[in-house]
Amino acid sequence: MYLEAITGPEDLKRLDRDELPLLAAEVRAALLQKLSRTGGHTGPNLGVVEATIALHYVFDSPQDRIVFDVSHQTYTHKMLTGRAEAFLDPAHYGDVTGFSSPYESEHDVATTGHTSTSVSWACGLATARDLTGGDWNVVAFIGDGSLSGGEAFEGLDLAGSMKNNLIVVVNDNDASIAPNVGGLYGNLAELRATGGRAGRNFFRDLGLDYRFVPDGNDLDALVDAFAEVKGIDHPIVVHIVTRKGNGYGPAERSPEAWHSTGPFDLATGEGGPKAPPELATITARHLVARMASEPDLVAVTAGTPGMFGFTPELRAQAGRQFLDVGIAEQSAVSVTAGLVRGGAKAVYGVMSTFLQRAYDQVAQDLCLDCVPACLAVFGGTLFAPHDATHHGFQDVPMLGNVPNLVYLAPTTVEQYLSALDWGIDQTDYPVAIKVPGGPVRHGAPCEKDWGRLNSFELVQDGRGIALVGLGSMFPVAERAAAIIEKRTGVTPALVNPLYASGVDGALLGELAGRCSVVVTLEDGIVSGGFGDKVARFYGPDRRVAVLCRGLAKQVRERYDVDELLRSVRMTPEQVADDAIAAVTS
Repeated sequence: MYLEAITGPEDLKRLDRDELPLLAAEVRAALLQKLSRTGGHTGPNLGVVEATIALHYVFDSPQDRIVFDVSHQTYTHKMLTGRAEAFLDPAHYGDVTGFSSPYESEHDVATTGHTSTSVSWACGLATARDLTGGDWNVVAFIGDGSLSGGEAFEGLDLAGSMKNNLIVVVNDNDASIAPNVGGLYGNLAELRATGGRAGRNFFRDLGLDYRFVPDGNDLDALVDAFAEVKGIDHPIVVHIVTRKGNGYGPAERSPEAWHSTGPFDLATGEGGPKAPPELATITARHLVARMASEPDLVAVTAGTPGMFGFTPELRAQAGRQFLDVGIAEQSAVSVTAGLVRGGAKAVYGVMSTFLQRAYDQVAQDLCLDCVPACLAVFGGTLFAPHDATHHGFQDVPMLGNVPNLVYLAPTTVEQYLSALDWGIDQTDYPVAIKVPGGPVRHGAPCEKDWGRLNSFELVQDGRGIALVGLGSMFPVAERAAAIIEKRTGVTPALVNPLYASGVDGALLGELAGRCSVVVTLEDGIVSGGFGDKVARFYGPDRRVAVLCRGLAKQVRERYDVDELLRSVRMTPEQVADDAIAAVTS
């Protein structure tokens, strides 16, 4: 095998060009074998096997800096830079992350998992190189889907004004996670149709040189194109046309479904495409049902409709009442605000990790003028383990402290849909909803008056100990309460706060009269989070000890949920132990 003998790009360069297709076949086979066992970003990685081989065959990493946008397509890159064992040996499948990481290899410039940043990175690297007297190449590798992000345009705009070596490889497979959205893609289609000779050229209009490669899965063409631009003295775009999922029929036929998959049967492809999370599907169906009688209700996404539960079928049912703005979270927030200001009702469904990218728009476009739009925030939970790039642990510190924003934290499907309806229909506040994580829970019909802000629910009255479990952590508080009562014979108070952006001073004040210990539980960063609000409330009252349980402010890679809960003492048994110890100390 060729791949087993490659410990770095220097080994790749020893191959003859006519051996490269054989290496590509081995890489693709290794990718499929591993992905069928572990799942991962299947379509993106299959599509760039040849392009990645050509990059490392021509350029001299790590001296030449190659920045992969999003970096969810770096599996071949990892194989060629000393990490092939993690793709060849099942015992080592977990040795590498799903994204680039300088902690793994000097060939990875940065840990990147969010889109549209590579060209800006490249501009900074190129400027630093020139200031320090370097003479290496800078290459940004960016997919067409990433071009809809505002920072991609900002980076290209800056690159067009530079006068130094900077190479932008645009990997155009005519797809994002879902179909591309935006006027730019019309010009990309023209460039593809004319072999790069269309009268309009977005890249040239920004001041960039331009080269077109019609078959981005042709190794000879790629090597020639990259060799031609290596060492160039000005910024250039190399526009390559690839096929997402190339070399695997199921992935080629359904690029959206095969963008990121679970394990699958290699022979048939069965099991690979992931169904949307159950609560996402419930959300989308609920909204589509409302849309049938409410023509002014709009669901907004920023290029991730599946996360929001909107399958192609449900998008078709929603018609123009479903609005995908492309991978552009900042625009999504402002568009949502504009919809509401224009007289429509709007809900923007977004992953917590991606909403971080639009913090300014949340604070300014929504909250400054108290625009009553609604955000459904998915993935703000430790029950959704991902690479460090995609954690949403910061949602409560981030959203719970923005003036005017009401951040709700329901625990059951019934509470969630009730909160969602209220957030859409009310006209007083910008509302965000922390979509419950963990196992989906059903409960009694919800009759909550969400307009009574910060009115917590006292689920069980008690004394000595009060357990306050926010959102997805309420079931843990519930189980801990049962353990405490069994061990001590004393019934603790149990509170479902339902609001992450404020505290119920009246209820907390009453609890202080009969509880000496209050335990708060939240599945996010505790510093600046919900527990801090409760602790500050009780601060002057020395009769109440507050134990705030949550995550420390640190970067975490992939983890086991149960192990993480144990490490931060948030299993029901540990919560009970600590509460009993505190009340008896």
